[in-house]
Amino acid sequence: MRQPDGPCDNRSSIRAPGTAGPAAFRSTPIKPVTARFTGAARNVLVADVYGDAGPPVLLLHGGGQTRHSWRGAALIIARSGRVAVTVDQRGHGDSDWVASGDYRNRDFADDARALALELAQRHGARPVAVTASYAGITSLLAEGAHFRSTGNNLLAGFFIVDMALTNDTEGARKVAAFMLSHAATGFASVEEASETVAAYLGRPRPKNPGGLQKNLRRGPDGRWRWHWDPRFMDGPAHINSDRDAVQADMVAAARDTLLPVLLVRGAASDVMLEEHILEFQKSAPRVRYVNVAGAHHMVVGEENDQFTQALLGFLDEADAARQS
Repeated sequence: MRQPDGPCDNRSSIRAPGTAGPAAFRSTPIKPVTARFTGAARNVLVADVYGDAGPPVLLLHGGGQTRHSWRGAALIIARSGRVAVTVDQRGHGDSDWVASGDYRNRDFADDARALALELAQRHGARPVAVTASYAGITSLLAEGAHFRSTGNNLLAGFFIVDMALTNDTEGARKVAAFMLSHAATGFASVEEASETVAAYLGRPRPKNPGGLQKNLRRGPDGRWRWHWDPRFMDGPAHINSDRDAVQADMVAAARDTLLPVLLVRGAASDVMLEEHILEFQKSAPRVRYVNVAGAHHMVVGEENDQFTQALLGFLDEADAARQS
């Protein structure tokens, strides 16, 4: 990674139309194919693959989510002539809960590196990383570690949605508290879980809560709990246990890479604050960002259509940079 030449124009606001994308998209139905990958600890990572030809795009969800949170974006990506791979990260969804309980940022980065290398081998091109929340941190860590050890790029670009640039925000603490609040006790029904999420988001409960069921699993006691390993949040090697230690490496990776990096912030987010972005850009001046109007922290799940234009434009940019 070379030191970039200087700052660039790095701020804009977007409001994409509520459509499935440009008319040039493939009109044939796209059905995902389930695949399995091997993580850094020989852990099974379950994925859905959308599309059968084109440059790969690796989509990694945020904490407490599953690969299904990226379904809408994956369909859009596949219709644009690319292969979208949505992955349940370690300890989430249908992927393995790692026996060691290792859920640190560096552990997820090691998985991301294994995934990216496998996708590059299968498709003959480095994937673009499209990430939410902490996965933005781990994708940058993976890139930095790979470049330091090989002198080669791992990825082709970073489209990072609402990554907390620091944990020291009221929003980040609120998200963590919500995730832990029902991790042990669970819910009596999917409807109760839906009501709890709606109350947290300050929105009416959806008429059909069935979509939430993919983020839940039913235990032997009949109660529904989140579809992620509780050790991810409160185990001895939880996701924030190495956050301070990796902060400098994350900033260095964003600073030194010549690959395109775009931060996507929900304009109403209380997790990724604008002042933190501006501070981040002092260290990594080539990093750009956009605001998604009206969206909160969970941009991926609530406002996909609003960042469709930014996503596709970024993928075009990354494809051009990959070929240069």
